[in-house]
Amino acid sequence: MKLDSSKTVLLTGATGGLGVYLARELAKFGVNQALIAFPGVELPPLQKEMENTGIKAFYLVADLRERKERERVFEEVRKEFGRIDILINNAGVEFTAPYDVLSEDEIATVLSVNLEAPMMLSRLVIPEMLERRCGHIVNMSSLAGKSGPAYQEPYAATKAALIGFTTSLRATYRGTGVSASVICPGFVEAGIYARAKESAGCPAPAVLGTIRPEAVARAVVRAIQKDKPQVIVNKWPVRPLFAMAELFPSFGAWLTRFTGAHKFFKRVYEAQRKPKPKVDE
Repeated sequence: MKLDSSKTVLLTGATGGLGVYLARELAKFGVNQALIAFPGVELPPLQKEMENTGIKAFYLVADLRERKERERVFEEVRKEFGRIDILINNAGVEFTAPYDVLSEDEIATVLSVNLEAPMMLSRLVIPEMLERRCGHIVNMSSLAGKSGPAYQEPYAATKAALIGFTTSLRATYRGTGVSASVICPGFVEAGIYARAKESAGCPAPAVLGTIRPEAVARAVVRAIQKDKPQVIVNKWPVRPLFAMAELFPSFGAWLTRFTGAHKFFKRVYEAQRKPKPKVDE
């Protein structure tokens, strides 16, 4: 798909770790933007920043856990722009903890934001994309969806599901002008990883390294322009290793342990459990 001022993107998680970088990268191509976030306190300055680049920008504060909120987003963006050419399902949440420690509400939150919202928003935008024979959906997954690190069960499950969801979308709508891509970043120096690093007081495992959010944003643009089915974004080439892990599951389990991902998230969990020092105000 060609990116230009005739296109409109609906971007969820617009003020999250990656959202701002995605918005900035898309603005370089003149793409108009509907910026969605919750609680959305940083949306007004982001909208202004985008408008200063010459594009049309619109924002909505919406809790994507709620069906009515998702429908409201779809209707209001259509009313504002007349069409939605690109949907980027970027909103995501995670809780780092042993699975039995998580509450049902926490598990439900991860499932609804990370998986249900992308699937339902996609369902809303596809019919009109089919009418125009043009549209692209981008689902933001993660290497966690391929490796299943410890202390990340709901997050890893939803990210793995997004990979399968995207693959099926591409198969169903092949030849219609509507397509989808899934992006699988490693540890991104923003958002979830940045908070985890701060909590644990240690960097990501050296074997995996970290990547700049700008690199992920460029990967998203490339996926849309070239209709890529899947893009892995990581400091070191890991696709051959994951291919081996698919063939040999025991090797895959060893590989994830070897990278140090399990230990990293265990440290994050243990750091979060420690009482915070009191501060006199």
